[in-house]
Amino acid sequence: MRSPAVRLGHVSAIIPDMKDTREEWYDESAKVAVTIVDVTSAAQALARGHLSGPVSAYFLSKALAAAALLGGETSEKDEVVSIQMKCKGPLGGFNVECSADGALRGYTERKTLDDFDGLGKPDVKKIVGERRIQVTRSVPGRIISQGISTSLDGYLAGSLQRKACIYLDATVTDEVEVLGARGVMVEALPDSSAHVTDYVPEKLFIASRSILKELGLERAVLRKSSPLRFECRCSPERAAAMLGALGEDERKSLPPTIDITCHMCGRTFTVPGSCA
Repeated sequence: MRSPAVRLGHVSAIIPDMKDTREEWYDESAKVAVTIVDVTSAAQALARGHLSGPVSAYFLSKALAAAALLGGETSEKDEVVSIQMKCKGPLGGFNVECSADGALRGYTERKTLDDFDGLGKPDVKKIVGERRIQVTRSVPGRIISQGISTSLDGYLAGSLQRKACIYLDATVTDEVEVLGARGVMVEALPDSSAHVTDYVPEKLFIASRSILKELGLERAVLRKSSPLRFECRCSPERAAAMLGALGEDERKSLPPTIDITCHMCGRTFTVPGSCA
């Protein structure tokens, strides 16, 4: 994932109000579509739930922004877009999701990185290294589509044959306060003569109109605006149902109560264990 700027540490920048929103813009003359997302609150909630360190929270924030960008293309009511990255660096990877109604959740494999937390700008090559990204669109019981690449731009170009680029940025303090988490996707439609790589936003933490002005797309019209939020599908009932699926002998070996933690959001539920 690319980022125009990396900011970790104490930041006093004022970020314009666009929190927790996806905006879809279109410039008819250039035939270029621009999607802008802000997932600041969701990123903060998940970083807090997972007890993430600043570097992990930074990568989680950008991953959530990417999921929110791709989630705008869902076409079925219960559809979910998931992005899973596996990497050889100490981060290990991440798994994030965005549902058709804008619900976000996810996690990084490693929650704290002692060798990198508190040191400012992260070295992406050292923390992530060689990677593989899998994007899956699905509804309960059925996979709609799936693609694998080494980057999100590679997924868009290779799996979807689309002329599009994604830009991501996050601002996280050493105290793991997510001040901002945003993403921009610029796409030239098939009949456009524009070169999508000519539209590169230098700043993401500015008003939407300012981003469009940076891109030279001042005539773009807002076609759709939709809310984004943190929400996980876990619950005490789902946790209990997982134990209920165990065999009787397995249930008898459990203690009277057991704690089950949701790996997607970090919440823990205490449910009845042994059936003896």
